Amino acid sequence: MKSIVILSAAIVGITLFASCGDKSAPKKDTTPKVESRNLGGLKIAYYSNDSIKANFDYFVKEEGIIKKKQKVFEAEVQRRTKAYEAFITKKDAEARGGLLSQNEIAQVQQRAQEMQNQIMQYQQTEGAKIEEEAMKSLETVNKKIEALGKKYCEKHNIDILLMHGEGGQINFINPSMDVTTEFVNFLNENQAQIEKELK
Repeated sequence: MKSIVILSAAIVGITLFASCGDKSAPKKDTTPKVESRNLGGLKIAYYSNDSIKANFDYFVKEEGIIKKKQKVFEAEVQRRTKAYEAFITKKDAEARGGLLSQNEIAQVQQRAQEMQNQIMQYQQTEGAKIEEEAMKSLETVNKKIEALGKKYCEKHNIDILLMHGEGGQINFINPSMDVTTEFVNFLNENQAQIEKELK
């Protein structure tokens, strides 16, 4: 009797499992449960952040200055590294040729260590300076955009001006609200004036 109950339970379980596997899961409703509101003439616009980076003259100028300093920094690191490698190669050849005493080999090792430390210290200190300068420059650019954005909105009666770009918080916005070209032109025309005001 016990085996019949176990067998019956197994058959019921298999039947239930098989019937569940055949049915596809019902689709869930994805309609947003957001109450529609009358915005009463609220004017919303956006600009593309990538276009600001490419076309706002002040941003392009500031980025060019940082890139130039970065190239000078990288060239100096490369120059110092090559000098270090040339020193090692030359002294290694001299040591192999028996031209260096034990005392001179120790001095060469010490000098090589000093050169290596100087390269690392230069990379850290100068690299940090350039990074800090880049951050300050970006902060200045953002302050300009914020101040000019306010003026632009006041001039054109825009209630909300959004920034749209990759990784931003806006997933989609209707292209009819795009004022990128006009906003960039406004930034370029007024950045000298706002620069005076921000100082």
